[in-house]
Parts: sequence; C-alpha cells; structure tokens
Amino acid sequence: MSPVTAGVLQLLALIAALALAYRPLGDHMARVYSSEKHYRPEKWIYKAVGANPSAEMRWPAYLRGVLAFSAVSVLFLYALQRAQGILPGSLGFSAIDPDQAFNTAASFVANTNWQSYYGEQAMGHVVQTGGLAVQNFVSAAVGMAVAVALVRGFARSRSGELGNFWADLVRGTVRILLPLSVVGALVLVACGAIQNFAGIHEVGQFTGGTQQWNGGAVASQEVIKELGTNGGGYFNANSAHPFENPTPFSNLFEIFLILLIPFAMTRTFGRMVGNLRQGYAILATMGVIWIGFTALMMWTEFAHHGPALQAAGGAMEGKETRFGIGASAIFSVATTLTSTGAVNSFHSSYTGLGGGIQLLGMQLGEIAPGGVGSGLYGMLIMAIIAVFIAGLMVGRTPEYLGKKISTREIKLAACYILITPALVLCFTAAAMALPTPGDSMANPGAHGFSEILYAYTSGANNNGSAFAGLNADTQWFNSTIGIAMLLGRFLPMVFVLALAGSLAEQKPVPETAGTLRTDKPLYAGLLVGTILIITGLTYFPALALGPLAEGLAS
Repeated sequence: MSPVTAGVLQLLALIAALALAYRPLGDHMARVYSSEKHYRPEKWIYKAVGANPSAEMRWPAYLRGVLAFSAVSVLFLYALQRAQGILPGSLGFSAIDPDQAFNTAASFVANTNWQSYYGEQAMGHVVQTGGLAVQNFVSAAVGMAVAVALVRGFARSRSGELGNFWADLVRGTVRILLPLSVVGALVLVACGAIQNFAGIHEVGQFTGGTQQWNGGAVASQEVIKELGTNGGGYFNANSAHPFENPTPFSNLFEIFLILLIPFAMTRTFGRMVGNLRQGYAILATMGVIWIGFTALMMWTEFAHHGPALQAAGGAMEGKETRFGIGASAIFSVATTLTSTGAVNSFHSSYTGLGGGIQLLGMQLGEIAPGGVGSGLYGMLIMAIIAVFIAGLMVGRTPEYLGKKISTREIKLAACYILITPALVLCFTAAAMALPTPGDSMANPGAHGFSEILYAYTSGANNNGSAFAGLNADTQWFNSTIGIAMLLGRFLPMVFVLALAGSLAEQKPVPETAGTLRTDKPLYAGLLVGTILIITGLTYFPALALGPLAEGLAS
C-alpha cells in the first residue's frame, strides 16, 4: 500500500468515526446544558464555591463569573509552580522562574498550553496532575459554557438571561469531559501510553549510553489534552513521544479526540435553537474547510522535489516514521484548525507552503471546527458577518435565526474579529523591530520571520503549538506571549457574551419570503467565502513575507 493511499484511508476512517459519534454526543451535550436537575456531586461543588446554580444570569454577571474563575485559576497555578520545590512528588525539580510560571499559568488557563519548557525536566507530579491537568478540564469547560451562552442568546427572547455560568462550568466538566476522558484514558493505556507516578530512572544501560526519564499520569493527561483541545504535552516531544502516542492507532484516536466535541457541538447548537438544519449548515462549513486544508497539506507534503524526497516518498523530515506523512499531515491540520496545539511532528520542518497552511489554519480563528466551545462561537460570529454582508448586497436588514443583526450586534461582531489580528501583528512587528527578540531566531530570512509570526499567532489564537527553531524561554517572549494568550482568550469572550445578551433581549422576527435561508448550501458557501476573504485580507502581507516567500523560493 502506498503512503498516499494509507493517508487517505486513515482520513476516511476518521470521518466515519466522527460521523458515528456526532448525533449521540451532540444530543447528550444539548440535554446536559438544558437540564434542570443537579446531581449530588455537583451540589457539593456548588455549596463549596457558594453558587446558586438555579439563578439565571444576564451577560455582565455571566462574564464576571468567567473572569473571576479564570483569574483565581491563574493565581493558583502560578503559586503552585513557584512552590514546586517544597511540594511532595516534585521529583527534585526546583520552583519555576517567575516569568515562565506566569507564561505557563496564563497558557493553561487560556486553553492555549503554550510550553516554553521541557515538561519532563521541569514539572513534578503535583504540578503536572494537580495543576496542569486540572486546568485542561476547566479551561475547556469555560469555553463550552461561553458557547452555550451564545446559543441561548439565539434561542431565548425578551429576557436577556443566558443561564448560569457555574452550572454550565460544572456540568460540562462532570457530565461531558470526565466520562469521555475515563474511557479515552483506558484506550490509550491499552495502546501503550504510560500511567504511573514513577520517579526518575535511567534507561538504555546496555546500548552504550543512558538517558533519564520520569514516569507520570500520562494517559489521563493526554486524553484531556486532546479532548479539551488543550495541547500541552507531558513530555517536550508532545504527541511525537512514544509514552504519549505509542502507535498509529493511538495517533488516529488522538486526532478523533481533538475533533470530537467541536464538530458535535454543531449538533448541540441545532438542537438548542430548535432547528437541526442550522447546525448542519455550520457543520458543513467547518467540514469543507477542514477537508480542504487536509487535502492541501497532504499534497504539499507528498509532492516530490529532488532525489531525497523521492527516496523517502515525500517530505519526511521532522516526522515520525511510525506515523508517516499522511497521518502527520492529518494531525497537523487538526491541531492548527482547532485550538489544540498538540504536535506529532516538527512543524518547522514542513515544506514552506505546509507551514503556511498551519499558520493560515490558526489565523482563520481556529473555527473549522475550532476549539472546544471557542470554535462554535467563533463560527457563529462569522455567520453573523456573512448574514450582514448578504443583507448589504440585497438592501435588506440582516437576520439570523430570527434575530435582527442591527448596528449594536455588528459592532460587537466586528470587535471580536479584529482583536486577534491586532494582537498577532502588533506583537510580531514589535519583536521584529527590537534587537533582543531577534536573537532567539534559529533561522534567518523568511523562515525566521515565520517563527516569530507563528509564535504570536499560536499564542493569541489560543493554539499553543510552536514552529520550533525559536528560543521562546526568554523574559520578552514569556511575558508578551503570556499577555497575548490572556487577551486573545478573554477579550473576545467579552464581546461574545455582550452579543449573546443583546440577542436574548430581542423579540423574534417572523420569517418572510425575503429572509435569507441560512440552512442552505448557498449560505454555507457564502460563509466559507467570507471566512477566507476576511482572513486573507488581514494576514496576506504577513504571510507573503514568511511562508509564501519561502515556499515560492524552494
């Protein structure tokens, strides 16, 4: 079997698995967020934090809950890292430096999981399991809660109420993420991923050299790393490490976990607004972009240029031989089109155009299918923009799901889509203009520029993957990328929740013969075009200086 055929078959198997899980998981999540019943363990949590889960919140109160919980999480994780040297199970590792502790705390709370450290050489069991893994759960649950709040904004009328943040946070964690993670961890352990609390030990005594490795609760952290679109690896090599991702089957399973909830949430959306076709339209938009990017990535990496690539069957540099080009390309697109950031290959070693595809996937806003929760609300913002553009073309007040898109709504949507590009381009420009950040680049020219652009694109879009070749463990990058991650995560949420509150206050508009049908293929095509055009106009100059220049020169 040729490598191309193997890659295509893996892609088809992945699509089939996602299709089988789509309906039951999507319906289950809709029931979870619509339920009025509180389980006993959930009541204990509400009592511990002093929350009333039955109290409805308007958008300012919902936002205060999101920001307060996230601020406490940053402080807790920062303190845990700074105290590591005196904690049990630290494996002899000292406290994390202040700038790196801030960067890591911001990273994991923002669901970015950018890592400027070697996990197996810096973090002990308590920080890894009690700090980082916990944030993998709750940061994902926060994103899901904000997405559900926006969906309620479309579904409700004349109330302005969006549900209860604490109830959404706890239910998303207890009823969705935890059960799926238990099953997924068992699968990974069966595949060979490790799950223990072993100390540091030497390996390879009989092979002429030795290495030191420590164990850890890797399988349980790996599953929520992918399922919650987090991406932070227990080991520096991330999902290329055999302790995290042992076999080709575990690799395909991890890709499935990355895409599972973001795609299924379109079914949840359709169920909660009472129109499944609207969910299918969003799903189709996400699916077209994802499949298109995957096909393009596989083509660029399998293209044969020169005798070395012909002998290897494609661009094998930086890729694991146990996965090959096809599985690496699928993983790469999945992780950059979502907010995951996990890697099973060396992104910096992809072809010039391949690196550009990774960058563009993040610059779309990671909405195809995007992160857990963030992908859905990002796509719904783009859907509102597309409806507004269609309304301008026909001279009609735009409407979406029975709600008028007036001046207030379009301003909030416009602010949302402008925040991330402003962070990426401003921080990249500052890093290139100042003398010190440039010293961290391992490569000159277009590729070196791509390293800087990739770092801030990854941070501001809450992805967390790295182009590598860039020494990001400096005060400048730890601080600026940390700021970009926090602003890139929580400023958009302000506008999403404000938009949700505005929509929930409206009365429904009856559908007429002139209403744009947003559940038809024509609208899905308009939405795809809107996404690509907006992103292209925003980022094309920067991409032309980096990956496009490199790709055309090779």
